[in-house]
Amino acid sequence: MNNTSVWKNFKSTIAAPIDPWLFFAMLAIYIMSLFLLYSADGQEFGQLENKTIHTVLGFALLWIIAVFKPQTAARVALPVYIVGVLLLIGVEVAGVTVNGSTRWLSLGFTRIQPSEIMKIGIPMTVAWYFQRYEGRLKWIHYIVALVLILVPVALILKQPDLGTAALIMASGIFVIFFAGLPWKAIFAAIIAFVAALPLLWNYGMHDYQKTRILTLLDPTKDPLGAGYHIIQSMIAIGSGGIWGKGWLNGTQTHLDYIPESTTDFIFAVFGEEFGLIGNILLLLVYLIILARGLWIAAQAQSLYSRTLAGALTMTFLLRLCKHGHGQRYFARCRRPPPPGQLRRYGYAFHHGGARPVDGYRQRT
Repeated sequence: MNNTSVWKNFKSTIAAPIDPWLFFAMLAIYIMSLFLLYSADGQEFGQLENKTIHTVLGFALLWIIAVFKPQTAARVALPVYIVGVLLLIGVEVAGVTVNGSTRWLSLGFTRIQPSEIMKIGIPMTVAWYFQRYEGRLKWIHYIVALVLILVPVALILKQPDLGTAALIMASGIFVIFFAGLPWKAIFAAIIAFVAALPLLWNYGMHDYQKTRILTLLDPTKDPLGAGYHIIQSMIAIGSGGIWGKGWLNGTQTHLDYIPESTTDFIFAVFGEEFGLIGNILLLLVYLIILARGLWIAAQAQSLYSRTLAGALTMTFLLRLCKHGHGQRYFARCRRPPPPGQLRRYGYAFHHGGARPVDGYRQRT
């Protein structure tokens, strides 16, 4: 067997199921993440090993899924949905509570978070439902689809987990949108949502969720409390400037001003070390993934494939916004600012509040 035959066999069996644009874009992000995690984790290799294992497993899973036809996924959509809902009910009845939230279910040897199943289960099921009535969709079908979405969302909100519930609901709504929901219905839903915001604020949100919203509007109102870590991440991103401080040279990161630097605030670490140029390049790679995902959805031959691919791509966009820009405001960091770090940060208590001091101005 010559080299040409080997290459042809490789392309037909291994490479063919994977879209090359998506593969190389994700590979580029993985390579960048190795350098970033090495710096954020204090130049340790533990995170790199975990990242590599998860990435290899992820690519293997992607390849396995890509080998099967989309209709295979459609056939298992309803069972996945039913199992997910039953597990969510199990969490409600006998879930494990951690940090005030009951989101996990113990299996004895490990714990699982059933809401993660619904991140893929919801768009799969709603897409499967619309495919059953392709060409004869009526208002009742959109209403039933909304009920399919709201059942697990309501169970997740009770845990409580507003972020995951919102993400799952959005993934289902994206399917409804790509299925051809009339624009007048979309505008009516937006108006109804805006009208319901006062009720949602007063009766549907916990205090910590309200705090996150208020922190989004103005993190400087509580610079030593809820807004402290957010301000630190903003300082890190801003101090990176155009070109960044350089790999391994992020002062905010290595002086421990940024909490959860390898997870929730990883974008702040990247912005500080690689600057605006690095951020733009990173976002361009993500833009390739998003554009390719929407192109694949547009080229799909069936309603199921089109709605599922479009919904997953848009959900990926939401997660990108959350972990990129939005993480500065909504990152779930429960670690309080260390008392000694408050002085290092450059704030001094003054008449019951806080004011910047010279150390802060010199560092920025």
